[in-house]
Amino acid sequence: MIRLNVFIRTTASSRDELVRTARELVAASLGDDGCIAYDLFESATRPEVLMICETWRDARALAAHEAAPHFTTLVPRLRQLGEMKAEKFLF
Repeated sequence: MIRLNVFIRTTASSRDELVRTARELVAASLGDDGCIAYDLFESATRPEVLMICETWRDARALAAHEAAPHFTTLVPRLRQLGEMKAEKFLF
């Protein structure tokens, strides 16, 4: 399995739109084949920091997700709204 923790730092003025966009991405991604989990978390101490935590069955499922229309349209929008950093774990 593959786990991605995607940290997003945004601004107060972009936060609401970023959260809406991230929720749309989560909802669509949960239907992707091979998606084990896909969640959005908000920091309890730093309102400008959010995290998307994804778990995928394998590299093929992750690659298909990254080619899906919801990914290719929503992730670039998230990048416009915040600064993203990803951590990847194999287990």
